[in-house]
Amino acid sequence: MDIQQFLTPLDRLIDWLPDFAVPMAWVGSAILASLVLHKLIFRIIFGNLENRFGLKASLVRKSRRPLRLGFALLALVLTVPRVNLPNALKDPLGHAALIMLIVLIGWTALVLINHFADRSARHYRLDVEDNFLARKYVTQLRVLRRTTNIVIVIFTSIAVLLTFESVQEYGVSLFASAGAAGLVLGLAARPVLANLIAGIQIAVTQPIRLDDVVIVENEWGWIEEIFATYVIVRIWDRRRLVVPLSYFIEQPFQNWTRESAAIIGAITWQLDYTAPLDEMRNKAEEFARASDNWDGDVFNLQVTDTDKDTITIRVLVSAVNSPKAWDLRCEIREKMIVWLQETHPEALPRLRGELRAIPGNEPPRDARTSSRARPRREGPTGPEESADAGEGETAGQS
Repeated sequence: MDIQQFLTPLDRLIDWLPDFAVPMAWVGSAILASLVLHKLIFRIIFGNLENRFGLKASLVRKSRRPLRLGFALLALVLTVPRVNLPNALKDPLGHAALIMLIVLIGWTALVLINHFADRSARHYRLDVEDNFLARKYVTQLRVLRRTTNIVIVIFTSIAVLLTFESVQEYGVSLFASAGAAGLVLGLAARPVLANLIAGIQIAVTQPIRLDDVVIVENEWGWIEEIFATYVIVRIWDRRRLVVPLSYFIEQPFQNWTRESAAIIGAITWQLDYTAPLDEMRNKAEEFARASDNWDGDVFNLQVTDTDKDTITIRVLVSAVNSPKAWDLRCEIREKMIVWLQETHPEALPRLRGELRAIPGNEPPRDARTSSRARPRREGPTGPEESADAGEGETAGQS
């Protein structure tokens, strides 16, 4: 078959296509080739990079998607000026390239910030006993990183929208009427802005940190995670309490680990007035010394209250953190109850009563005398009262 015979239908097909079809095919082919090249580079060159370079491999893995966009943008920039595209298509493609460039810059900034934040956080461990400095640093790092990410996303979105002429015109008119429009936007965005500002305040002043023990809304738990607009509190029974960040700036709450995790726990008993105080003091201290949960810092036993029936005895003991303080309190409380039951049961709470005859309700004297003077006789089943004697006595009295 002659080659001219083959090219003739092809020329006819090309002539039939619109003028922009062939240039757009070149542009599409260039973008497709750049994506294939990107995939081959990451598969061949960086296939085993993670096992060799660790954090550098992590950075390469996180930058894979932004680089894919960069390859497509590069293909677009190199191809569009070299093909004969009509102006009606060059302008939209140039606009698309500008949007891709803005998105690529913002995306790259996010990848770099998250990478270096993770790299810095690896030097601090939260799973050790003394993690005060680690919690302080990691809290600041996470809150500031998430706040920065939100700011970058917002500004990138604004930059992309401002590339459209209609948005620019709307922005100018909005700026001209900034009074009413600004008031409406301010009211609508108040919760988001309040939480973002609260996040920055928490990162700087740190009223809470990761793994802090807090009491929020009468719930006892740990700060599990701090996000850009809310905090997750892990309750002791494995529930999760979601609290806005602004709550920790505007509302009072308890933080049991603000400066140190060490805490003092109290144990109380309601006992009888006969409770042996000295023996209890020695025994409670013995229980504390035998426990692995006591840190050896604070121990004290005192009578803190009295009422008409019982006395209130309180023991103060210290522990390195609140979970150990709770276990120590339960341990001493249980052992003391068992010891009192075995050795001093009279010290346990009880109610006393006294019976007295009320004046004016005694039986008549004659009735008491007659009951004492009544003769008795022996019957077949034992001593019985004499019916005849009783009748005679009654008759004599009458």
